[in-house]
Amino acid sequence: MHRLFLGLAFFLGALGVAAGAFGAHGLSDRLSAANLEIFETAARYHVYHALALGLVSLAMARWPLAVWNGPALLFLGGVLIFSGTLYALAITDVRWLGAITPIGGGLLIAAWVWAGWIALTRT
Repeated sequence: MHRLFLGLAFFLGALGVAAGAFGAHGLSDRLSAANLEIFETAARYHVYHALALGLVSLAMARWPLAVWNGPALLFLGGVLIFSGTLYALAITDVRWLGAITPIGGGLLIAAWVWAGWIALTRT
């Protein structure tokens, strides 16, 4: 599983960089300053958590425990929900999407806590 998550981390990172570049170069004249800031936040967290997923996948390779799948899946789901809703909100200005974003943030926080717990207690 660690190779799958490592590969996904690299692809997720590439998408995050592409999104950031698209926001900076393709959307800077089309979005309000507030929505551009939202888009940039989405891209920043997207890349941060692609790196976190990569770190978890490396931990999986070093300490092959099935329990690492939990944080890895939470990082994936968290990026999809957190960054995905922020990207959509920034582009469409559909404000109710902001109500879904904290679910993704909660998944990301849970992933960090779970990974930390595994590192402290199972490795």
